[in-house]
Amino acid sequence: MKKWTASPYIIWSVIFIVFPLFLVLGFSLTKAGHVGATFENYRRLLDPIYISVFTRSLNLALLSTIICLVLGYPLAAILAGTNKKYRNIIVMLFILPMWMNFLLRTYAWMAILGKNGFINTTLKLVGLPTVKLLYTDGAVLLGMVYNFLPFMVLPIYTVLSKMDKSIIEAAQDLGANRLRVFIKVIFPLSAPGVLSGITMVFMPAVSTFVISRLLGGGQYMLLGNLVEQQFLWVGDWHFGSAISIVMMIIILISMAVMAKYDKDESGAGLW
Repeated sequence: MKKWTASPYIIWSVIFIVFPLFLVLGFSLTKAGHVGATFENYRRLLDPIYISVFTRSLNLALLSTIICLVLGYPLAAILAGTNKKYRNIIVMLFILPMWMNFLLRTYAWMAILGKNGFINTTLKLVGLPTVKLLYTDGAVLLGMVYNFLPFMVLPIYTVLSKMDKSIIEAAQDLGANRLRVFIKVIFPLSAPGVLSGITMVFMPAVSTFVISRLLGGGQYMLLGNLVEQQFLWVGDWHFGSAISIVMMIIILISMAVMAKYDKDESGAGLW
């Protein structure tokens, strides 16, 4: 009976997940006008131009993930320590911007960071020179952190809010100060939420194209923009598929590393 109930999900997964993946893989191993399989599309990725795109994408994704962790962990701790009477309201207010369309949230930053935007207008009013904020790496990074920060905060908040407070009290009774309690007790116990947050931020950050196109002005090519360009403008689906496969491999490797680290941490915690 259980097998029959799972059948619709299996059929759905095969049609809309497994089959498209094999289709993309097939495109990546073929080339227009070429008969048979070829690795030419993957060899093209070794061109210094595309290497620089990969490097820039990974750097921005890693940097945005680190910033989200640095900002998100204290915020999650504050939310977890809030009175239960107001906690749900505060959490709802925190995730409220996520209900707005992703594109609109990014466009809002264009109005803030633009040449005649809110920040530069304010600087003019106080007699200070304007600064170029839009169409820079900093603007792209800011857009990533703003849009993906909730994905870091919520998993950590969930773990911290369910943490057994008696363990912390026991560590304090044994003479541990706040810093040692955090390093030896709180952070290790919250590691699953941290690892989940890192994965949830890194994956969309390394593949984003809307943020870099709008806040970067199209002059900061990232992996997501490169894939979009190959599929929509150049029409080279074969090369675009090869880039997509490499991106998927990078994401899978990062998830495997995070999962292994999480397993090691859980095993160490038992001892």
